[in-house]
Amino acid sequence: MNDYHALRDYLMRQKQEEFVLSFEQIEEIIGAALPRAAHRASWWDSLRSPDIQMPQREACLAAGFVATRMPDGASVRFRKQKAERRR
Repeated sequence: MNDYHALRDYLMRQKQEEFVLSFEQIEEIIGAALPRAAHRASWWDSLRSPDIQMPQREACLAAGFVATRMPDGASVRFRKQKAERRR
């Protein structure tokens, strides 16, 4: 299993409200290849099935970001959540 703590830490250092990272950039951050499932938009959906633990989602939410796979299928948009919506 990949270590998404590195992604969380990276996101926590970001000052931008919104930005896009390619899958390759994310793999560099986590130091491992993303699973095949990462190519599905639902894998990145931060608000889908909150009762199911998904480490990449937990890392994003812990850093205060919502992740959405981009239509190009090769990158992810990270958008900072409003403080009152954080979990």
